Amino acid sequence: MQELDIFSLFVLFMAVMFISVVAWAVPIRLWVEAMSAGVRVGIGYLIGMRLRKVSPPAVVRPLIWATKAGILLSVNDLEAHYLAGGEVSRVVRALISADKANIELGFKQAAAIDLAGRDVFEAVQVSVNPKVINTPKVAAMAKDGIQLIAQARVTVRANINRLVGGAGEDTILARVGEGIVSSIGSANTHKAVLENPDAISKNVLAKGLDSGTAFEILSIDIADVDVGKNIGADLQTHQADADKRVAQARAEERRAMAVAEEQEMSARVQEMRANLVKAEAEVPLALAEALREGHMGVMDYVRYNNIQSDTSMRQAIGSSDEPDPEPLA
Repeated sequence: MQELDIFSLFVLFMAVMFISVVAWAVPIRLWVEAMSAGVRVGIGYLIGMRLRKVSPPAVVRPLIWATKAGILLSVNDLEAHYLAGGEVSRVVRALISADKANIELGFKQAAAIDLAGRDVFEAVQVSVNPKVINTPKVAAMAKDGIQLIAQARVTVRANINRLVGGAGEDTILARVGEGIVSSIGSANTHKAVLENPDAISKNVLAKGLDSGTAFEILSIDIADVDVGKNIGADLQTHQADADKRVAQARAEERRAMAVAEEQEMSARVQEMRANLVKAEAEVPLALAEALREGHMGVMDYVRYNNIQSDTSMRQAIGSSDEPDPEPLA
């Protein structure tokens, strides 16, 4: 009896497993949905999709959407796009939107756009409803040296034919910023830019900045223009400071050279004084030697002293600082 119960449980388990596998491998509900929508997909094909590791709902349901929208697609093409790593539902929604908006878009082109990493459904939406891109603040300087800070709004529309291989929004923003800098830089004064900011838009728009991009520029509007720094005055101030530092350095160099020359002259004077003192110290020795050798007599020595005394007295009189006596009245 116990062996019979174990066998019954085993049979019940195997039956449940078989039913689960069949329900997974044979999507009966999805097949019924497809048949009711007029999409002819066989049960065997759905089972084969399971074996090829393709999700049947991810392929069949977008096929149902396309059929109901009047777009004829092949289930093989959708499966191939799924196996290539594409988003089937996004491609089908883009095809439906493009068909309703009278935009020419084929499945191969939409699949290529999707596999290129772009959102093809968003691209179709931007083609129908243009998108506004706000540029970051761009700083530029007019010819009078005044800095202007401008911000623009760029209205773009997606170009379906250039989505594959075309540049994106970053290129548009970079080109518009470059055009704003060029337009402001060519203005004679900043007042001219403030009085007529539309001139910037016209100049930038006339350059054909959407060439080679995935978008078509419809308009460029200057949203805000602010006055920045007086860069010309700042540059002149910096130049004046630099010239001042150069002049100070040269003056310091000349002062150092003058001090060095003065010190050199002082050293020479001290050396001459030292030599003079040395020579004066040798005079008494020479006199004594002359007296001993008989080259000089006593009277000669007395006359020499008298001359020395007379010379000292004259120097004292010549260097006297006493004021002259006032004349008698």
